[in-house]
Amino acid sequence: MLFGFIGVGRMGGGLARNLLRQGKEVLVYDLNPQAIEKTIAVGPTGKAAKNFQELAVADVVFTSLPLPQDVENVMLGDRGLLNLMKAGTTYIDVSTIDPQTARKLYEAAERKGVNFLECPLGKTPAHAEKAEEPIFVGGKKEVFEKMKGILEMIGSPVVYLGGVEASAAFKLISNLIGMTNLAVLAEGMRLAEKAGIEMNTFLELLKDTGGKSFQAEIRGPWIVNKDFRNRFSVDLAYKDVRLGCEMAQSWGIDPVAMKATLDYLREASLKGYGAEDCCAIYKVIK
Repeated sequence: MLFGFIGVGRMGGGLARNLLRQGKEVLVYDLNPQAIEKTIAVGPTGKAAKNFQELAVADVVFTSLPLPQDVENVMLGDRGLLNLMKAGTTYIDVSTIDPQTARKLYEAAERKGVNFLECPLGKTPAHAEKAEEPIFVGGKKEVFEKMKGILEMIGSPVVYLGGVEASAAFKLISNLIGMTNLAVLAEGMRLAEKAGIEMNTFLELLKDTGGKSFQAEIRGPWIVNKDFRNRFSVDLAYKDVRLGCEMAQSWGIDPVAMKATLDYLREASLKGYGAEDCCAIYKVIK
């Protein structure tokens, strides 16, 4: 089985390298030559693809791209890769996109006779590198069953959620909750500072209260140590929260707390922190 992988950056690169470690043949395409080299260096079965025509011969094609419009630009239209793929092949998107875009990709794939799964990811690039990335699957159940073994090579757990809109929506909801939790944590840390509480003590005490959270455990110490190196950037978090808020509003829900988080992320980006980790929103909370 031949795989194609478009987008081998922080997340996609780890997934593609897992396939190579399993001895799978992988054609790699990315606008960043260094990302390609880092990936194909893992094993002899990796090769750089020069264009979409070369990728179109793959049995399974993955995309891992930053924005919904990036996925559309690559896959759709007369020059899109879907137009070149053979009937019976499979396209798997692991990007974070909105449900409407997921539906558009599904319908375009159906017209070409191509199987499609929307498979957003649940954790970090470090988890992707170790094949420990949770994968949330949407699409036809029979396609999921056929591809489950492949997905288990690149991540775990692999969970089927139903239609393509369900998996896309779950990822946005998860990020909405996570980023809103981060915003509340950052506000709480500012309050603790005002109260004269030592920050490491504050975070330790939170562990035995209702304030315990993933963000407090992981990003709390980063904030204390002023470690804003990018793991999940302000700009990407802003994109995801924006998409999530738009999704909520399209369903008649006003996501008040989540919109406040969006405002913090927007302000952090405008102040030049867009490429820093999303915990840099702490800097704009005074």
